[in-house]
Amino acid sequence: MKYLVLGAGKMGYAMAFDLIRSPKVDKVVIADSDENAVKRIQDKLADPKIVPVQLDIKEEKDVAQLMANSDVTISCMPYEFNYELAKLALQSKSHFVDLGGNNDVVEKTFQLDQIAKDQGVTIIPDLGLAPGLVSILAVSAAEVMDEIYDMRIRVGGLPVEPEDQLLEYGQFFSIEGLINEYVEDCTVIRDGEIISVPSLTELEEIEFPKPLGTLEAFTTSGGCSTLPQTYKGRIQHLDYKTIRYPGHCDKINLLKQLGLMDKAEIKIGKHKIAPRAILSHLLNEKLAKNLPDVVVVRVTVTGVKDGEPLQMVWDGIDYGSEADGLTAMGRMTTFPASIIAQMIARGDIKERGVVRQEDVVPTKLFLAELTSRGINITLTDRAPVYS
Repeated sequence: MKYLVLGAGKMGYAMAFDLIRSPKVDKVVIADSDENAVKRIQDKLADPKIVPVQLDIKEEKDVAQLMANSDVTISCMPYEFNYELAKLALQSKSHFVDLGGNNDVVEKTFQLDQIAKDQGVTIIPDLGLAPGLVSILAVSAAEVMDEIYDMRIRVGGLPVEPEDQLLEYGQFFSIEGLINEYVEDCTVIRDGEIISVPSLTELEEIEFPKPLGTLEAFTTSGGCSTLPQTYKGRIQHLDYKTIRYPGHCDKINLLKQLGLMDKAEIKIGKHKIAPRAILSHLLNEKLAKNLPDVVVVRVTVTGVKDGEPLQMVWDGIDYGSEADGLTAMGRMTTFPASIIAQMIARGDIKERGVVRQEDVVPTKLFLAELTSRGINITLTDRAPVYS
């Protein structure tokens, strides 16, 4: 089976790392405009399955040709490219998945559903860590219950040693995607209805084993993806919050209130510039790169099983692998997408069209695949505990 990976950054590297380890993967084409980046992946992984290609993503004919020779295309590109790439995948009759990052892009992608069905193509957006992995964890718990009342999803990527780091954070994925999460409203379910709440609100404390200890969690956009639409009418409460070290939310809120996340241009002297462009540039310059990181996950689902109240809690703490050149964020973001891309190619997922991951991914097989990659997320059953 042949795969096309678009993007040769940290996520592209982690994606290629996982794909080449499958005996059923014959070829992995890594394409990026940066010739040195694709060459680095080829040299570091040193596997004959990898084919490096220098590619301008805006050259649609070249992209379509590579897609046409691939069973599945995986986008590790910034979210703003994913809708157009999905259209090219349809044209090329290549299945397509992406790592997500923006609700508006995902909504547009779902408008391609009927065309995808007609073309016999499967498109699944938002297959990263959150949304992605955590959505499937939530669904796997919900499948066990007779009734579901509540889903609470908490996720964060953090520097292992936050001291002396700006915002006690690091550059673990796209800066634009990060700002987007802090700016856009969040879709949640409250009292059974879908509503929007502002990002960077509803601050809470959350406890993890030492050395992490007490962290904070607050609303950010995009982490639920299509779960609110899927569970509307079946659940009373559903929300998603990002986990950070204490104090991060207040600092980010200050930047937001100052208008530094605004896209509208302002005039400074003779020049016009968007404050967000300045903030994005500065964060890209100032946030530390290549820090050892840790990803923390807690997904809590509450409902009823056999007439008794039940709460199921997924907990995970994952560190990067320095020996393999993998960050924790890279592992937890790309491995789920790689697993699902391979499920499509193998025929474990047969549905065609633009589909929701929670509707089509076989959860037991997915969890088994995840465990085989050394990602251990533990499940605890208990009587409901409410924070």
